[in-house]
Amino acid sequence: MLTLTFINFDDQEQTGQVVVNAAVVDQVVRAFRQIYEARFPIRKMKPIFTQAEYDDFETPDDNSTGFSCRDAVNSDGPKSWSQHAYGKAIDINPIENPYNDNGHVIPSRGQEYMDRDNVRPGMTTSDSALVRAFRSVGWGWGASFEDYQHFSTNGR
Repeated sequence: MLTLTFINFDDQEQTGQVVVNAAVVDQVVRAFRQIYEARFPIRKMKPIFTQAEYDDFETPDDNSTGFSCRDAVNSDGPKSWSQHAYGKAIDINPIENPYNDNGHVIPSRGQEYMDRDNVRPGMTTSDSALVRAFRSVGWGWGASFEDYQHFSTNGR
C-alpha cells in the first residue's frame, strides 16, 4: 500500500492510498511524482477493501483505485483476470474517464464525459500529463478499448 500526495480538484495537496504489486512500486511512485508536478487533478484515492466496494462499479465518489481481485470487465469476451487482480493496474478519475463496455458506460455518471473532445479537468487525453507519466514508466493506457481511466503494465 502506497501513500501518495496528489493535487485535488481544488488545486490543493491531498494524500491517498493505492495498493499495487511490489514489483511495480518504483514505477508507480515515479509516475505519481510526475502527475503531482504537472498538477493533474485527482478526485480521491483509497483502496477497495470490501466486496461491496468492488461490486459498486458506479463509483459515486470518483475514487481512483489499484488492486482489486476480480475478473476483467468485458461483456463480449471470455472471462479473464483483470490486471487489477495482479496489482498491476490503476484506474484514475473514473467519472471523468469512464469505460465504454459495448455501449454501457461505467460509471453511468461518466456518460457526459464520453465526448472526449470536450476536455475538462481530470480527463485523460493522449497528450495529458497523466498519460505521459504512465507511458514514461512503460505502462499502457486503456483508450484503445475505451477504458479511459485504466492504466496497466501491459496496456490491457
